[in-house]
Amino acid sequence: MRVREVMSTPVVTVTADCPARRAAGLLAHYGYTALPVVDEGEGLVGIVTEADLMRDRFARDRTLPPAPPEQHPPAPGTVGETMTAPALAVGTESDVADLVRLMLDEHVRSVPVVDGTRVRGIVTRRDLVRALGREDEALTRDIRRRLAFFGGPDRWHVEVRDGEATIVDEFDSEIDRRVATVLAEGVVGVLRARCVAATASEGAGR
Repeated sequence: MRVREVMSTPVVTVTADCPARRAAGLLAHYGYTALPVVDEGEGLVGIVTEADLMRDRFARDRTLPPAPPEQHPPAPGTVGETMTAPALAVGTESDVADLVRLMLDEHVRSVPVVDGTRVRGIVTRRDLVRALGREDEALTRDIRRRLAFFGGPDRWHVEVRDGEATIVDEFDSEIDRRVATVLAEGVVGVLRARCVAATASEGAGR
């Protein structure tokens, strides 16, 4: 599955000179966890996250017992002063499996998607969870729709259980079954797929 199939687009971006308070307002308004930071040509230069904007923005409550004094740098006035740069990014044609591994290894919640350096979208953990939560019936319809253009709608029998697809081929072509498997696994939400010949399926049922 390619990143372009799960990314959110269009994506809300900001520039480095955007006030930090405005960036915080955009995150709150849209429910995002991060915003890509771009230059005048829409090229990615960084990313500003909830954590970036929260850091050093809240003063201690003076009515509470005194705490040890802490030295904080001045609160950032612009996105450029607080953003994370360079930002992690992936291409539109990257494998979603590699993206998931990157997000978990780097402990990030959002990753911009680029074509060259130009921002085309963003993938969040919510996007990925939404893909995992698709109903089996919806996955079955999408797989059948894809396979209808490859061998015709009557050739394939499709069944999906808990995101795992089984495809039965009425003909006996190993090459075609490999293609059908790839097409099925390209459907957003399909965890894995296997394609077998009808004769093999009938034999297994005996």
